[in-house]
Amino acid sequence: MKQKVLRVLIACVLIGAGVWIGVSLDSPLEAESNTLTPGSVEDPVVTKSYVDEQLAKINGGGGTGNTGGTGASATLEVVAVPAGKTLMAGAGTEVIVRVGKALAYSVDTNGVADLTDGTELKKGAAVPTNHLLIFPREGRGIHPDPAQKNGLTVLVRGSYTLQ
Repeated sequence: MKQKVLRVLIACVLIGAGVWIGVSLDSPLEAESNTLTPGSVEDPVVTKSYVDEQLAKINGGGGTGNTGGTGASATLEVVAVPAGKTLMAGAGTEVIVRVGKALAYSVDTNGVADLTDGTELKKGAAVPTNHLLIFPREGRGIHPDPAQKNGLTVLVRGSYTLQ
């Protein structure tokens, strides 16, 4: 019986020592989480204005829409082109005519690329609705057909002006 009590006592002492050693040492997870210092190169601290500025650079700054100014956007922007006005597209701008009858406009003999049909629309050609147009360089655009009273509703990705 003495031997049994001695074994239990030794087991309790060993278990207690193991628990004490385990608690006194830092666990590996805590050691890893304490290595990053806020504001360091590994864990930088940034302000909301800095993040907003970087997002504005990525998104191209947004457009001014229907005000007749310039627009530039990385997303498709809905633009209303009033009757008598011409949407002049910047180089690389994409346009989709959604509502109304449009005519292609160009300052020279070259036209606008209709990517949906794989054709080139020369000056004065009718622009089909829901076709993706790309403007390879400036000096080209679209305007509402003079035979209709209303303007156009188009989707634009890129820079443009209403003239």
